[in-house]
This record gives sequence, structure tokens and C-alpha cells, in this order.
Amino acid sequence: MSKIYSCAEPADRELGLKMAVDAVRAGRLVVTPTDTVYGLGCDAFDNDAVARLLATKQRGPDMPVPVLVGSWETVQGLVREYSEITRTLVEAFWPGGLSIVVPEAPSLPWNLGDTRGTVMLRMPLHPVAIELLREVGPMAVSSANISGSAPPVTAQQAREQLGRAVSVYLDGGEATIGQPSTIVDVSGASPKILREGAISAERIGEVLGLDPEVVR
Repeated sequence: MSKIYSCAEPADRELGLKMAVDAVRAGRLVVTPTDTVYGLGCDAFDNDAVARLLATKQRGPDMPVPVLVGSWETVQGLVREYSEITRTLVEAFWPGGLSIVVPEAPSLPWNLGDTRGTVMLRMPLHPVAIELLREVGPMAVSSANISGSAPPVTAQQAREQLGRAVSVYLDGGEATIGQPSTIVDVSGASPKILREGAISAERIGEVLGLDPEVVR
């Protein structure tokens, strides 16, 4: 039976995080709060768990699962090269609502879907998510909804969609941003916004010294 743990209560938060860590390490699915929307996650290196995540969302491998990290330093072990553009975006916007598509390190034993040699990374601005990530390492995390349905901004909304497919729900209150992250692809010759969300093209252009229309 899956359970919602209120992270507003210290004892419940401690127990919930312990249960979530145990669940992730056992290959099960958990729901965690983030700053943007609630996420459905598992160990990024457990390919069976990632397959269950996609099946739970009713989504195919043609839409690969992003990866959340708990620190800037973690990124360097996941990318083929840590470019100056990637570093600039990480230092300007992480933790926060920016996802970055980068060339993945070729030796990683994960299967996140049809990534075509790239991976989408983000560090969320939420203390519960960060604590979980620092305990278990990189997690494959997608919005905690059935594909095509509205991304949830509360743990209860996530549970209404996903039910018992998830072992642990961590309730960190309503998501502060309430919309998905902005996605910037830096795997090609020049950065390109694939989805504009929590962070505007103007802010990204300003940080990179580019006209916003160039990155749109």
C-alpha cells in the first residue's frame, strides 16, 4: 500500500525520506516534490525501474526520461564533455527550473529511452528533492502524471493519477512554480530552447550573451 508522507512534519519527513530511499534502492517508483511540478522517479541506472516508470506514465521510449541531480558536481560524470555553455547555464540557473540537454557520457549503463546520445539534466530547487537525490544519486524523473494529463502540483494530485504504482509519495506542499522547466538543448552547434517554461528565453539569452530570438 503506497502512502503519502507529509514533509512539513519533521518526524514524517524523516520517515518518508527513509522509505523513499529504500524504495529507490529496491527498484521501485517514488513521487517527490520539486520546484516546478511533482516528479515520478526511480534510480536512473536501474533499467527495469525506468521501464516501469515509462509504463506507469503510459509513455513510450520515444520520449526519454530526464535525470535529476543533487549537485553541480554530479553533472561532470554524466556528460561527454562539460562545455563552457553548460557550465554557464548550470551556475546561473541551478538549482532551478532549467533542464539542459547535453551529450551523455558514452560509458553510462543506463537506458532512459531513445536518447540519441544525449541526456536531459536538471537540479531542482526543493530541499526534499535535493536530500533524496544526495542519498540515492541521479534519478530518472518525469512529471508525475499519466502522459497527456496535467502535471500535478501537489502530492495528492499525483496520487490520483498514479495510485498504487508508486511506493512512496513525499508531500512537500504545492509546487512553487507550478509549470514545467524550460528545456535548452546544448548538444548541437548552438543552444536552442526546446520548451519555454519556468525560465524565459530573455533570461537565458541574457546569461549567454545572445539575442533571445537566437535561442528560441
